[in-house]
Amino acid sequence: MAGRIWLIDVARTLALIGMVAFHLVFDLQLFGFLPPGTSVNGVFYWHARMVAGSFLFLAGVSLWLAHGQGVRWGAFWRRWLRLALAAALVSAATRVAMGEAWVFFGILHSIALSSLLGLAFLRLPAALTLLLGGAVMAASYVLPGLLQLDAPALRFLGLSLLPTYTVDFEPLFPWFGPFLLGLGLARLAGPLWPRLAALRGPASLGWPGRHSLAIYLIHQPVLMALVWAAAALMR
Repeated sequence: MAGRIWLIDVARTLALIGMVAFHLVFDLQLFGFLPPGTSVNGVFYWHARMVAGSFLFLAGVSLWLAHGQGVRWGAFWRRWLRLALAAALVSAATRVAMGEAWVFFGILHSIALSSLLGLAFLRLPAALTLLLGGAVMAASYVLPGLLQLDAPALRFLGLSLLPTYTVDFEPLFPWFGPFLLGLGLARLAGPLWPRLAALRGPASLGWPGRHSLAIYLIHQPVLMALVWAAAALMR
């Protein structure tokens, strides 16, 4: 489908707000304003998972909207290379800043791999894609105990029982599941998209969603600098 859909951009904006809120909690914890473990327990644990799931879900929706009627390879590879380069940048930056807790397979890595794998599902019936999406999510609770794929090179699959020490880890299992759910629901909603595309609202609400990758890359350094400055002033 040609052109942008305002509602999808707004949905991305809401996901970005959730992401920034979570990372603010993480930074406040990092600098001692909140108790250790705050960001990985209770409501914030589920908050983080909902935000990650929303990004993967919207990526699945977007793949079908952009390529459901036929893959536009030039556009696909341009977007995919931007994602891959951004993911590599995050890995390099966190390796320097976080050491052993560096991001080797975070949300951008997960979206990039899911986008590649998702191409194979574009022609499947929507019901089957939805079923497979649910199966991937369910399998993430069963397969690790059966397979125990603990080799470092396979950790991105999410099928290891060993703890993973990283500040952001969004493995293929279960996160390919929300991606497939988004892809399947987008296909199922096919007749509705022309009407949804006609809906318009304040451009400012969709602007962050149109620039989600750039905002993702810059928001955490900015947040961390602000929290660090606040901590320094309060000493």
